[in-house]
Amino acid sequence: MARTARRMHDLLEPICLVTYLADEVGEEYAAVGHRNYWSGYFASRAAPLGRVPAEVVHAAFYNFGPGEAARHIPSAWEKIPAEESLAARERGSVASLRRILGDLAGAEGVHRAADLTTKAATSAPTDGRVMYAGLRALPIPADPLTRLWHSATVLREHRGDGHVAALVTHRVGGTEAHVISAIAMGVHPPESFGRIHHLPQERLAAVMAGLRDRGLVEDGRFTDAGRALQQSIEALTDELAEAPYEALTPDELDELVTELEPISAVLAAAGSR
Repeated sequence: MARTARRMHDLLEPICLVTYLADEVGEEYAAVGHRNYWSGYFASRAAPLGRVPAEVVHAAFYNFGPGEAARHIPSAWEKIPAEESLAARERGSVASLRRILGDLAGAEGVHRAADLTTKAATSAPTDGRVMYAGLRALPIPADPLTRLWHSATVLREHRGDGHVAALVTHRVGGTEAHVISAIAMGVHPPESFGRIHHLPQERLAAVMAGLRDRGLVEDGRFTDAGRALQQSIEALTDELAEAPYEALTPDELDELVTELEPISAVLAAAGSR
């Protein structure tokens, strides 16, 4: 099943990525009053958790630098109701999917993919899955394309919760996780990676020093031990992402892959933008 979880991640990720890459999402955030993309991001993604303090959002998201959540939470909710931010996220994401997919957005395969993805997304235990549980509590959209995006996002948060557990198990912090991801993607120096390059230089230097002291990184690249750690984290993440897909029969899994492949291919070709 771990192989299934990885395959499904590869197919569903382009659907989810429009939320973070497509212009429509930022435009919808601005339309409801957010001053920038990140204000809308934090306000909408954290909305299912309720009006929790920034420390809780930081813990649940895990991989942002100290103070980044606090720049937006709770101030974004005080200005704009969390429900409006959540709705803006959905509108922008689905609008971008319709634009990129064109006629494929209304195809019967989208309807069937939405049904099967929703079955998987609503079937796993929520124990220890904070972000997943929050999204599971939201209403399931009726529109097929919206439902497909929603369920893919629910599954992404389920996987993300498991990934955080894998990182904690291997004593890898949020910023360290970005460094490891950057090296795995071939980014050099890893400190230039887009998710962390803006952090204070002293913070990045301390993170790199810690990874060197553990024998994981040398000259901005993996040692054998570092590569083994990265592979172990990914393997455990895949293993922990299995549960939703156990609700589908082998035939349903095959059907879901068949229906998702053309959707995912079009989105990947467009860079989910």
